[in-house]
Amino acid sequence: MSEGQSERKKILKDLRKLLDKIESSKVTLIGDIMLDRYHHGYSNRLISTAPVPVLKILRSEESPGAAAHIARGLSSLGLDVSVFSSVGDDREGDFIKNQFLSDGISIDGIETVKNRQTLTKIRFFGSRQSLLQKSQILLQADREPLDELDIEVSNMLVEKTLESIPDSCALVISDYDKGVLTDVGAQKLIECARKHSIPSIVDPKLTGLERSRGATVALFEIRGLDLLRRRLMLESAEDAAFSLIKTYNWDSMIVLGGIDGVTLYESDGSIEFIPCSAPSPSQQIGLHDAAATALAAALGNQFPMSSAVVLAAAACECVLSAQASHEFVNRKTLGLWLDELLWQLQISDR
Repeated sequence: MSEGQSERKKILKDLRKLLDKIESSKVTLIGDIMLDRYHHGYSNRLISTAPVPVLKILRSEESPGAAAHIARGLSSLGLDVSVFSSVGDDREGDFIKNQFLSDGISIDGIETVKNRQTLTKIRFFGSRQSLLQKSQILLQADREPLDELDIEVSNMLVEKTLESIPDSCALVISDYDKGVLTDVGAQKLIECARKHSIPSIVDPKLTGLERSRGATVALFEIRGLDLLRRRLMLESAEDAAFSLIKTYNWDSMIVLGGIDGVTLYESDGSIEFIPCSAPSPSQQIGLHDAAATALAAALGNQFPMSSAVVLAAAACECVLSAQASHEFVNRKTLGLWLDELLWQLQISDR
């Protein structure tokens, strides 16, 4: 076994022990939450009036998404999570809160805004009737509030989050640019985390990079990095990554490539690439949430970034291998995948 393989084996073993004995320390999470609704069925024909498939729905499912997805993942790993966000006073908002309560997650930090719709993403999956295992997304429909979130609600959520940070092991900001966070509010949170030596994991939208300034680690998707590379007129992904790290004062940046693996860029100029080990990647919904969950668990328990990114990559591989609407990362699934990665290393050494 090479030196690199030996080091990776040690990291995987340490991460596996972490999952088995993870402490119930608190993670503070703020961001936009939504309801993910999935409709599954088959489509054998096009509608007669347009080149659009007709989907015969066989089953439908719902689950909390975005920051709510991260909250459930953290809770499933054994961490105590304090969530700060808002929902509307509608059925979708009630569903999310009830799911939190069922999972043992407090809803004290969830503000219910009257006369407001909860953001809902509706995805339609279908295939030929004879190929139900080869389902693909046909359409996504977003149902969201027509008005911006009241700034007073955002400011109140930030103030509550600031009170939660000092006794936390990590701060996670999941920003979908829906009003929960402003540039000023996000900077207050990241500065507070730095003051208390707490890692901050930020998943920003490309339009909200200013809200990630000073973060311990920022999450990116490979397509987003390529878009910014072209905007910055730079030659390579590496040039773009280090330019962004310098501009926004991040300690590190993790780029999620799906089947193309995960890449860690650090402010000291180092780069680490982890190829995808998923046997049959089938979907990518929830990659960012899985990575943020894993990073908070590892960094919050004093693991170095070089180990945390390994856990993030493993969490992403769990999502890639899941069926649509079943991409939730939990302790059992992630633990089994770490066991599989360790087994693969042992086999390759024979």
